[in-house]
Amino acid sequence: MELHDENPFKIRSYQSALISLERGDEDIMVLSEDELVKIQGVGKSIVEAIRQLKETDTFPLLEELLNKTPEGILEVLQIKGLGPKKVKTLWEELGITSTHELMEACQSGKVAKIKGFGEKTQTTIIQNLEFTASNSGKWLYADIAKMIGQLEETFTIMARGAELAVVGDFARQLEIITEAEFLIASEELATVKANLKAMESIEWILLESGPRTLRGKLKEIDLRVSIHFCSKEDFLWKKLSLSAAPLHLDSLVDGQESIAQKLQKKNYSSEAEFFSINGLQYIPTEMREGFGEIELAKENKIPELLTDKDLKGILHNHSTYSDGKHSLRQMAEYCRDLGYEYLGISDHSKTAFYAGGLEVEKILKQHQEIDELNKEMAPFRIFKGIESDILSDGKLDYENNVLASFDFIVSSVHSILNMDINRATSRLITAIENPYTTILGHPTGRLLLRRQGYPIDHKAIIDACAANNVVIEINANPWRLDLDWRWVRYAMDQGVKLSINPDAHEMDGYADMKYGVLVGRKGGLTKEMTLNAMSVDEIANYFGSRLEKVKAKI
Repeated sequence: MELHDENPFKIRSYQSALISLERGDEDIMVLSEDELVKIQGVGKSIVEAIRQLKETDTFPLLEELLNKTPEGILEVLQIKGLGPKKVKTLWEELGITSTHELMEACQSGKVAKIKGFGEKTQTTIIQNLEFTASNSGKWLYADIAKMIGQLEETFTIMARGAELAVVGDFARQLEIITEAEFLIASEELATVKANLKAMESIEWILLESGPRTLRGKLKEIDLRVSIHFCSKEDFLWKKLSLSAAPLHLDSLVDGQESIAQKLQKKNYSSEAEFFSINGLQYIPTEMREGFGEIELAKENKIPELLTDKDLKGILHNHSTYSDGKHSLRQMAEYCRDLGYEYLGISDHSKTAFYAGGLEVEKILKQHQEIDELNKEMAPFRIFKGIESDILSDGKLDYENNVLASFDFIVSSVHSILNMDINRATSRLITAIENPYTTILGHPTGRLLLRRQGYPIDHKAIIDACAANNVVIEINANPWRLDLDWRWVRYAMDQGVKLSINPDAHEMDGYADMKYGVLVGRKGGLTKEMTLNAMSVDEIANYFGSRLEKVKAKI
């Protein structure tokens, strides 16, 4: 509607209805028209659109707009930094109707000459186009897990009696997956291959396939599939080989032979035995990345890794006080019903006005509700937190007397993301040195496959957290997974605790905790170094004693 200059009041009515509908708890597809009309912002035109959606999966206005919009424009609208107005200008002035045409126009300098764009905008567009192109065919682990599970079930049925394993990057639980890889061991490989080739859901690429590997691509989504074949006798060593990163396989075990060479000897009957006979502590699959795990295994220093069951509470969550979908009570009761001992609520601070950031009056109201709920729900406890914006100069939102009213503070960057490494690092360290900062939230601000994080000096940031007793968040949202697992071990070595936080904006968001645990495990995270593995009493004492020390200093 914005792209085609529809009536601004009409656009606003759709936006208002969308906000109300998204915040509601009910499925709009099962609500009656009488129930829909009672929702704030939902008028007759919106109800009619929903009625049409129920019947046809679309509605007239949408079809009308799509019919007069070149298909490529929809792709251009997905490019970060290009809103409808800019896309409309590019379309009208340069005739751009695809990302390919947009890249050509940028590279020839035409975009920079348009009023309201300039060289800087043109360069940013090129970078975002390149970022989008480089991520083609890539999927978040969380988004592709169900699909790979379904493929595994299908292949198991089609290869009855065979041994089957998921291998490759997915087996190691990498955050981004580019290929679904499987290993099948059977003494009747010809029959198995024939069955697989008959699958209509996969477009097999025979030119890239061979006697021992069948390669293809799912027709439904842009995901490559590779199936490796072997005899049952070779299944174990093939599985170990295909489930490890090249750097892990190339790592020397005894100064002479690598993991890959040891595997080919086939003098073992289980994964555990393979590591044992080679003088290595067992290395969990997710850690087989060639990231120093061999050295740890030689010295028996691979710790007992964190598990989902170790987590006692959930910190960094949002409610309807800011931009959450569910009320404080709903978030708390659901957290308790999941078996957790406590909830840390941390709605947005006032600078995040776009997310309903809390003014002081709203903070007081929330704190009063928390006190009442804590009396009612004991021994379950809600801790008073805030996600305080780290301002451009590194300072936190609110004056010290307001910051002192919280049990804990998650300090995060949400604005002015186009920083170089020096500015970003300096800004974060200033926030870390603020005595009220308890947890550093999503340190790089990245959104996997959507937005690159701002560059930071990870060692300097972690060292600053160590010096100031600040915890670092592993944001468990599948789009973030930030702190990256590659820095977990360094943080632990410096004595910095980590906190698995879902950044949940609704009750279903708690389910993301498992992805944070996966990230922690890949980095070697232990229960002892995880903040929210503390019991409710332990973390209450932790927050309390920390705050007392801060108040004594200020």
